[in-house]
Amino acid sequence: MNNKKLDMAYKRYKKNFIEGYPMQEMEAKYEEAEKKIKDIIKNNELKKDHIFLTRLARIRLYYLTLWKHINFLDNKMDKQSLKKIQIIVFFQCFSQELYKERYPNMLLEYNLKFVVIALIHFNFWGWEKEEGILLEFIKNNISSNILNTNDDNKHVWFLLELYLKFKNETILGVNENLNLKVKENLINNDMKANMIPNDLEIYEKVFKNLKAENIDGLINGMIIYHSEMLKNLGEYGEFRDYVYGFYPIEILYLIHIRKKLGLSVPEKFDDFLMNTPEAKMEFKEKELYPEMDELVEEIDKFYRRNYPEYIPNKHGELFK
Repeated sequence: MNNKKLDMAYKRYKKNFIEGYPMQEMEAKYEEAEKKIKDIIKNNELKKDHIFLTRLARIRLYYLTLWKHINFLDNKMDKQSLKKIQIIVFFQCFSQELYKERYPNMLLEYNLKFVVIALIHFNFWGWEKEEGILLEFIKNNISSNILNTNDDNKHVWFLLELYLKFKNETILGVNENLNLKVKENLINNDMKANMIPNDLEIYEKVFKNLKAENIDGLINGMIIYHSEMLKNLGEYGEFRDYVYGFYPIEILYLIHIRKKLGLSVPEKFDDFLMNTPEAKMEFKEKELYPEMDELVEEIDKFYRRNYPEYIPNKHGELFK
């Protein structure tokens, strides 16, 4: 593993947010979204409320930029912004669901990766109510056009299957070889499945040894896999995006599960990847909910008021 190349990739990662997403520009875009959202709500414009979807994506980008800026410029780890990102993904899922009949071919404002990462964070933070609702959404839509499941990220399939094993849950009746089961199901329904991997490589070895006394060597293999992909940051492929590229959530979640099971975990890491600020972020057993973004809260109230079928209507207050 070449740490010099990783260091160069990390500098590009930082530069992307500091220079590519200036905070002032993001704040201006947020204010622009705010005006549009409030106008639609004020006039109760049901024919235009699908615009909320793109505005939610913009609000999510605002918090993503804020998270990175506080991390890179202030050298602090801002968990509040990270929490708000995951909450927005949750609301994007249920907002999009409202339009599946009105706009059956519309582009999704999220993908399987973002939804699974939100689910994993809810589990990290002990937000059981919202976690259960999101899991049901995934179960119900795993092979629908509301949730694009044709995902090539091996670590996403690993995260979802690891979650199912830990929670003793299933999707499509299985919690083993989930990627293959979903692929088969999509093909049987004449849907695209060509990107879903047939082999999870290092992650399959981890599953086989999930409860072994010591899996430090396998965790090191995961670090190498993640780091090798990162060297090509910015190109198409796994771990090459500027959102979670240097956030090894699959390794952090495995360590989290191992601790829950009373199994050994490495005490410290000497590699580059596991010593970035994002990798060293710590979570409490039960994390407090953040203050809800005002615009997201207003959109949620609007949908609850106008759409009885809006899924959060069935669950009372959320993120409180």
